Amino acid sequence: MNLEQQIEKISNFQHLELLANQIVEGFISGMHKSPFHGFSAEFAEHKIYNPGESTKHIDWKLFAKTDRLYTKRYEEETNLRCHLIIDNSSSMHYPKLKDKQSFYENKIGFSILASAVLMNLLKKQRDAVGLSVYSDTYEYYSPEKGSDRHHRMILSKLEEILEINSQTKKTDTVTFLHQIAENIHRRSMVILFTDMFHSEGSEEDNDKIFKALQHLKHNKHKVVVFHVYDKKTELNFSFDNTPRKFIDVETGEEINLFAENTQEAYQKVVKDYFKKIESNCMQYQIRYVPVSVDEKFEKIMTTYLVEKQKFG
Repeated sequence: MNLEQQIEKISNFQHLELLANQIVEGFISGMHKSPFHGFSAEFAEHKIYNPGESTKHIDWKLFAKTDRLYTKRYEEETNLRCHLIIDNSSSMHYPKLKDKQSFYENKIGFSILASAVLMNLLKKQRDAVGLSVYSDTYEYYSPEKGSDRHHRMILSKLEEILEINSQTKKTDTVTFLHQIAENIHRRSMVILFTDMFHSEGSEEDNDKIFKALQHLKHNKHKVVVFHVYDKKTELNFSFDNTPRKFIDVETGEEINLFAENTQEAYQKVVKDYFKKIESNCMQYQIRYVPVSVDEKFEKIMTTYLVEKQKFG
């Protein structure tokens, strides 16, 4: 890659690592206004003291400032192992980006930047991260590690996904979630970014997906599902009444219709589907978080911090 191409890449993706760092730093600087007051200034160097632990490493100077007990964290400590999973099927590359739109304004771009943001948080706390990417194949797997080299390798893979447009890749969520579950051997937080679209959509198929999600919970893993969607078109179905052709990006199937004539029925079906997903996740004790691509990343980071505190 020559210099011109490198500059273009940084311009297109606003350099994933730098952008993620900006988002995290902005979030941390605002933490004093949130329930996470106390994390901000000593975010990387300290952890909350748990009763029963040795008092040897308590930072008494910090206690004097914050009236909270923290212990010093050391380089070799890894409190959390986190495995990120990204659905890279064709439906995740919707909506098609127009000129001057940022890469994170569609589902795959949003998921990748959200993953980079979480990696930045994990790195600050010296936690280990792994990555799996799937569509109609198991495209990529990397186990949980905490080194700088490992982080750079995963970021490089995320940028690679952004560069390659996924054409007519279906989603085989069931098969690959089972495979991913078998790859995660030590207790981890498992975070999945997906639009929850799958080919059949039958009750039996839905049940299979939730069985696969339940499989991710084996070995006492904590599972968080970020259900990524485009609120304007996929939830609200906001189109004018011009006759339109709608094309399934995974199967190529086409349908012609007037959007306004079907909007109300469409919205009901979609909202019922979201409720069903939420209900099933609650049943399996899976954290379900619907998130639209036009939202900010605070919801991603707050969810992670809350779930990490519960993880223990």
